[in-house]
Amino acid sequence: MILHNGLRLDANLKWLFTELPFEQRFDAAAAAGFTAVEYASPYSFPAATLVRRLADAGLTQILINSPTGEPGSPERLGYACLPGRTAEFRAGVELGLEYAVSLNSAFLHLPAGIRPDGVSRDRAFAQYVANIAWAADQARGSGVRLLLEAQNKQDAPGFVLDDQAHAAAVCDAIGEPHVRLLFDVYHASIDEKDVVAALREFLPRTAHLQLADSPGRAEPGTGGIPWTDVFETLRSEGYDGWIGCEYKPANGTEAGLSWIKEQIR
Repeated sequence: MILHNGLRLDANLKWLFTELPFEQRFDAAAAAGFTAVEYASPYSFPAATLVRRLADAGLTQILINSPTGEPGSPERLGYACLPGRTAEFRAGVELGLEYAVSLNSAFLHLPAGIRPDGVSRDRAFAQYVANIAWAADQARGSGVRLLLEAQNKQDAPGFVLDDQAHAAAVCDAIGEPHVRLLFDVYHASIDEKDVVAALREFLPRTAHLQLADSPGRAEPGTGGIPWTDVFETLRSEGYDGWIGCEYKPANGTEAGLSWIKEQIR
């Protein structure tokens, strides 16, 4: 891990070290000081290949996503809220759990999805809750925790979860300790009136964080999020989980890592 002032950072290999082919990013992350990684989709590689990459680089897998549709498709942010697509959702959860167990990943994020045209908000949300309840049953006893994430409506119009409170209500309704929130500071900064207040409110339900600055989604310090307050809140509230670096480096990954010493004080 990159550990700075008590906070643990992992590298999201979908977003960082993209100067390199994917399979080379593991060693690059380790050379930069990370000991843990996350990425959305491992499914184009055999799990055994990724296990070897992790072991060779001395890295721990923190998070993967369950499968989603192709980039640009209506299913690009998941199947969970889509009526009539239960089979795809369930098959994706089963595959995601298989990979998560093989990679020893702590978390499997279940992307909620975009409400289809012609489907009411209530129907899409009811489908989502039913699917998450089913997934919670499948994950019980696996050692893998399921994460629910609210995404902002500028980047994801029609996303079925409105905000952090909406995602937290689903966690509460499911009532399982292995179903928790993924609090993404970038998304929350756009949808919430006060991102620091939202972080303080929902941190007790949060098992994992991700970060990027806003606007622009580059590294912290390139936008307007009050990072000093964010990191002080995490320390004062006793957050001891991982923080995924899920941002687009403004001028190269390694040069951009200077934000860690500049922003986390």
